[in-house]
Amino acid sequence: MDATMALKHDPRALLRALFEAAVRRAQPAHVLPAWLPAPPRGRTLVLGAGKASAAMAAVVEAVWPAHRPLDGLVVTRYGHTPPGVGGGRITVVEAAHPVPDQAGWDAAQRMLALTQGLTADDLVLCLISGGGSALLPLPLPGLSLADVQAIGRALLLSGASIDEMNTVRKHLSAIQGGRLAAACAPAKVITLAISDVPGDDPAVIASGPTVPDPTTCAEALAIVQRYGIEVPEVVRVAWRSGQWETPKPGDPRLAGAEVHLIATAWDSLCAAAEVARQAGLAAHLLGDDIEGESRTVGQVHAALARSVARRGQPWAGPCVLLSGGETTVTVRGPAGRGGRATEFLLGCALALQGEPRVWALAADTDGIDGSEDNAGAFVTPDTLARARAVGLQPRAYLEAHDAYSLFAALGDLLVTGPTHTNVNDFRALLVL
Repeated sequence: MDATMALKHDPRALLRALFEAAVRRAQPAHVLPAWLPAPPRGRTLVLGAGKASAAMAAVVEAVWPAHRPLDGLVVTRYGHTPPGVGGGRITVVEAAHPVPDQAGWDAAQRMLALTQGLTADDLVLCLISGGGSALLPLPLPGLSLADVQAIGRALLLSGASIDEMNTVRKHLSAIQGGRLAAACAPAKVITLAISDVPGDDPAVIASGPTVPDPTTCAEALAIVQRYGIEVPEVVRVAWRSGQWETPKPGDPRLAGAEVHLIATAWDSLCAAAEVARQAGLAAHLLGDDIEGESRTVGQVHAALARSVARRGQPWAGPCVLLSGGETTVTVRGPAGRGGRATEFLLGCALALQGEPRVWALAADTDGIDGSEDNAGAFVTPDTLARARAVGLQPRAYLEAHDAYSLFAALGDLLVTGPTHTNVNDFRALLVL
């Protein structure tokens, strides 16, 4: 739908148009070809992990010269392989996310095996996107898959930031934290990354398998202690001694490695802002690296939107407020269904208190909010009234971390299916 018509007839349609523009800007087919290097004298090995890796691999296969050597392996989340992709020169494997499984472990072992025998004439093209941390679970010696799964679940429920979670993951892994690039030496390593992390630090994206790691075993130990996460004794011993330290900046095995960010949350927010402006709306970008408790961030966004709607400060309406980043949900006790986006929205709706001029959308750009089937949801001026009219108590759903169920009952979920990219959270508040 044309954005101007959407504004005139359906604020939800406009919000969805903004989200679709953000996702479109981060599509591998749109951003990847310009970053491909020239073929090397030797072989080209493609390795990758993340929710966008299968789509990225498909672009490489389509563009790479048919007469030049090309092979490799990428691993993506179950259901995130685009239709028609697979069976070509690059093998695509699917595995579990956010809690890893045996398929991911097997894929990581195969990936390391493919690096054997590389020479200085070869090129390793690494296709990295969000989700790669869980999709390449190759534990260090002495750890089992069950150990890594238990630590991963505890991290997801702890409220730890993505930087903290990935610091821990890197110091449990035989492939992350720069270890994959080290295994590829002496081949040239070029990483093309789609960023899903606040700040766009390549060492954090997918736990940085091809990037020197500035974090330490001591930091990983401090994080699990801070959040009360139990780890096996073998982990504590290895971390205290520094035995499981990762390759650091200056490591000669990573000296020639290159990393290029080909899509970021900021790029996508700018694309959404342009659609809003074409519809005659001012667009204000609040930031692409907003973190914190999802419900609290929702409350802050609501307070700002109410100020715009009621006082024309700090901006006049009509306008759109856009933001990105990665919020967290700290779960205490049993949890219902939901993810970061829906919890943000329910916190936002409660703080908006039925403000008649404000609509909102929040969604994950990968098309999956947490582990549910929705990308996100919508808030309308009558969200709270409609919920209460059918006997639902919004605050009770928020306290139970069950925002999905409330928005599902109202028919307000945004369901897109996997988008085959991932630049993390997208949030838009429309003030008319």
